[in-house]
Amino acid sequence: MQRRRGGWTARAVVMVVGLTLTSIAPATPNVLATTGMVADLVDRIGGDCIETEALMGPGIDPHLYRAAASDVRAFQSASLIAYNGLGLEGQLDSVLRRFGERRPTLAVAEAAAAAGPVDLIQTAGDGAPDPHVWMDAAFWAQAITPTVEALREVVPDCAEGLRKRASDLRGQLGALDEWIRASIASIPAGQRVLLTAHDAFGYYGRAYDIEVRGIQGISTTAEASVADIQANARLIAERGLPALFVESTINPRTVDAVVAAARQRGAEVVIGDTLYGDALGESGTLANSLPGLLIHNTAAITRELGGERAPLPAALSDWRAPLRARHGGG
Repeated sequence: MQRRRGGWTARAVVMVVGLTLTSIAPATPNVLATTGMVADLVDRIGGDCIETEALMGPGIDPHLYRAAASDVRAFQSASLIAYNGLGLEGQLDSVLRRFGERRPTLAVAEAAAAAGPVDLIQTAGDGAPDPHVWMDAAFWAQAITPTVEALREVVPDCAEGLRKRASDLRGQLGALDEWIRASIASIPAGQRVLLTAHDAFGYYGRAYDIEVRGIQGISTTAEASVADIQANARLIAERGLPALFVESTINPRTVDAVVAAARQRGAEVVIGDTLYGDALGESGTLANSLPGLLIHNTAAITRELGGERAPLPAALSDWRAPLRARHGGG
């Protein structure tokens, strides 16, 4: 894990398991976030008032992440632990719950759902909620107020700065929501089908009126069967889909198998630009922030499926700039 003041970049943390849950709080409060999406949210609101660390970096699949001995000191020294929740972190969930009994924690997706009015999607089968709420910009905006409240407990002297940065982020996500909707609407109705390796785009599909199909299920622990591959190949052939997609954290073998099966049916289909589902992009890329992830994904989906990307609104003209740069720390 790599740390920077008022920002974050993730790499492996080096720690020891079995230490007691007592630690001295750092001079600048430290927030440990599990995923890049959660870290981005916390960092944009917290600004220079906090140090934000991400446990999982680009390319790390949170569904498969296992707690290591090296994770414990990061959790025990954090002023606040922020995580997605709703089962996204897989086998890390029990560790997070245990620390939640002793340390301040925020389950961001669960808090967003409780804030309303956008509701969770209940998955087929076991009926567990879909955890990928950041794919709907309006839903993700519901997490802003609970995040501000959690951070105010950690940095009460920064209340005004938190409020200002939260207001800016809320405006950006609102503009982003409208931009995605306009871009996806430009795709011809018959081709408005988002076929991906992993079913991480349910909220995106519901919010932006595009049919979503995943070769794998909600969790990447599920394996695609031969029947799944053939069913998706048939969908491509019947609907004349020009492209399907693979996410940055997913092995492309099942997508390659669907492409091969579709071509056996006489359908020509390509694998579109890589999408970002469960992790942000590498540092320096467009997808290295939550707004950038949604902009990148929408541009790729719109282009590959025959639509035309809408012009970015003025409210997103400086989305790359850290919000703290415009408002300062407190």
